[in-house]
Parts: sequence; structure tokens; C-alpha cells
Amino acid sequence: MEINAQMVKELREKTSAGVMDCKEALKMNAGNLEKAIEYLRKKGINAASSKFNRQTLSGKVESYIHLYGKLGVLVEVNCETDFVANTEEFKEFIKNIAMQIAASNPRYITRKDIPKSIIEKEKDIFYAQVEKSGKPAPIIEKIVEGKLEKYFQENCLMEQIFIRDNNKNIEELLLELIAKLGENILIRRFARFKLGEEI
Repeated sequence: MEINAQMVKELREKTSAGVMDCKEALKMNAGNLEKAIEYLRKKGINAASSKFNRQTLSGKVESYIHLYGKLGVLVEVNCETDFVANTEEFKEFIKNIAMQIAASNPRYITRKDIPKSIIEKEKDIFYAQVEKSGKPAPIIEKIVEGKLEKYFQENCLMEQIFIRDNNKNIEELLLELIAKLGENILIRRFARFKLGEEI
């Protein structure tokens, strides 16, 4: 199939990718726009992954106050340069992350941050919940693994579904930003305060 300028233009408008990348994506997917978008997204995410080892010494701290001052979030997001830290895309991302934390109350950034003792405790609880079912041990093991995965998805910020787009999680949102801005970006730490909450 011949790839014309109009097709390239339409794909560029939807993805902000370069002309040559758009041509390649359309050629690889026989002119199918949706598949070309997916192709570019995967390519961008792969390129973004290679930036993970680069140092992030710049960035911003963002605050978000909700419910008339009854809920507040502070989050630090790092990047490589002040230039990127001052882009609208970076500022929008960090605001979205602060709102995500306020709405979804994650306890950790990634599953690697969860102490082993907490994971073992949760596993014990899940086993206790399903052991009485009388199911065979391999089935119980699979059920517990499923419950543990759900625990990670609910409690780890990077695995939570983005509150403004149910089609992606926070890790995918971060990878898209890294691919777009061309720098490593790291959600370093956060704190969530709720009025009257037990310390």
C-alpha cells in the first residue's frame, strides 16, 4: 500500500512523532492508523526504557490540596535537566501524579519498595481466606498469586490505573513522557496527609 502525505500528517498530529518514524510505522502496518499508533507507542516505550539508568538531579516538588484542605499530597518527581522540569508536559505530569495519589492512596511507588515482611503477611492472609475452600493446593497457590497481584496493582503507584485514562497505568504514562521529552524521569517520593488520620 502506498503511504501518502495526508496519512503521515494525520499520524503526526495524533502522535507528535517525526515524519520518518510515521512513514515507517504506516509501512509496517499496511497504512492502518490505529496499528501505526500502537507501533509508535511501543517503539517509544522501548526507547524510553533505555534512559532509566541516567541520573535525575533536577525536577520539582508538587503539592495538591483536596476536600477544602482535608486531604493533601506532596510528591517529588525528578528529571535530568531544569529545561525539562519547566516544560508544560512535565508540570502536567507531576500534577496528575499528585492527584492520582490523593484519589487512589497508594502506599508504595513500586512493588520493590514493599518490605518482604509485608508481602509475607499479605500472603498468609490470602492463604487463610482460601484454604478452607477445599480446593487442591495448586489451585489455592494460583488464587493467592492472583490476590497478591491485585494487592500490588492497588497499593503500588506505578501499577495503578491512571484516574484520567483507564487504558493505561502510571508506569505507561511515565514511559510515554520519557519517550516524548527524551530524558529519564523518576517519581522519587511522596507523602499523603488526611486530616484526622492515625499516624
